[in-house]
Amino acid sequence: MGNGTQMALADALIGSHFRRDGDRLTIGGVAVDELARTFGTPFYAYDAGLIRARYRALADAVAGFAEVHYSIKANPNPAVVRVLVEEGAGLEVASGAEFQIAIAAGASPERILFAGPGKGEDELRHAIEGGIGEIHLESVEEMVAVAAMASERNHLVNVAVRVNPAAAAQGGAMRMGGKPAAFGIDEEALPEFLDRLSKLPRLSLTGIHMFAGTQILDADVLVAQWSHGLDVARTVSRLIGRPLESIDLGGGLGIPYHAGDGTLDLDHVAEGVRGLKERMATEPELQGSRVLIEPGRWLVGPAGVYVMAVRAVKSSRGQRFLVCDGGMHHHLAASGNLGQVVKRDYPIVAATKLGSVDRTPTTIVGPLCTPLDTLGRQTPMPEMQKGDLVAVLQSGAYGLTASPTGFLSHPLPAEVLVENGHHRRIDTPGRP
Repeated sequence: MGNGTQMALADALIGSHFRRDGDRLTIGGVAVDELARTFGTPFYAYDAGLIRARYRALADAVAGFAEVHYSIKANPNPAVVRVLVEEGAGLEVASGAEFQIAIAAGASPERILFAGPGKGEDELRHAIEGGIGEIHLESVEEMVAVAAMASERNHLVNVAVRVNPAAAAQGGAMRMGGKPAAFGIDEEALPEFLDRLSKLPRLSLTGIHMFAGTQILDADVLVAQWSHGLDVARTVSRLIGRPLESIDLGGGLGIPYHAGDGTLDLDHVAEGVRGLKERMATEPELQGSRVLIEPGRWLVGPAGVYVMAVRAVKSSRGQRFLVCDGGMHHHLAASGNLGQVVKRDYPIVAATKLGSVDRTPTTIVGPLCTPLDTLGRQTPMPEMQKGDLVAVLQSGAYGLTASPTGFLSHPLPAEVLVENGHHRRIDTPGRP
């Protein structure tokens, strides 16, 4: 995995998703150094136009087969969520706070799904009172609790059963099916679970929820997992004697982060979807069901950039270091995450020196007094000096809110939404 391959990925991402103004990276039509002067560093910038384009491309690829719901956990910033709601996306939430964000972003409650293995009673109560579209049940205890709340309020609550499949198509960075898991009901235990659910008042079984894996870059693997989800839906339909109203096939669509990663081929996905559409039209157990997918990372990941300023350039025993004002406390994933043994660099560029050809391996660190605060290990960078800008690409998902922002008590970065040459600060309300 050479430096040339790392450079090639970063250059390809800039060419695909952004523009250059001379040697400067531009985001949504605004040069990165202009954003730095306006908002200070470090900061996150999200290109709303790119988010819109990616949603439309995915919606086109699965048209006639599935609706796209955005998984808010990937980036819960209300302004980012609103962009996707404006585009027509439904939403998937995993907490009461995310449900509030979804409503504040303008989503209709009936187009919101609530997933998660350990939902709190207050969260469930609030979602039920708010008219949420569907609650995904992941345990017997949760089923009983939701039934009790529905009966107390004389509400009919739509529920889906998250299924832990007996087998899962191989592929993706993290398998979430086909093994013991805290998530969902084991496929082999479905008959007993569904029988018990049918006897509880005020619950309407509308669907199933599958989520077999994450960070899938192979279109064949993704389509195979979706096909297996239809198999499970057919089984459940036979058990309950009718087609399901909804079949949630989960997310898991991946994006390239590291040298050597592939890119999910949407054209190939669209080809595979043709066969799935035929199944939906011809298999009686599937006819009339509404299929959902719930990507997060794929929609917003490439649209985000984390920008830092260099504070010092130093050499230690032959190794060059850039010490920056941002780091793992804002972007844990780019550091390799705590405890990850093999750490690989995100695509990182010198944001105002893109044209520099002479680049050498550089260690890029943040301001924290821990060796864990390292974002780049052998990152090809040109000659740099204090004040120069460093940009971490592919940072729109699992960035700020997936990081230990309170660690060592440094200030939080600004968050900025950029579109068509306009920009505004969009820090999440109520954050410290």
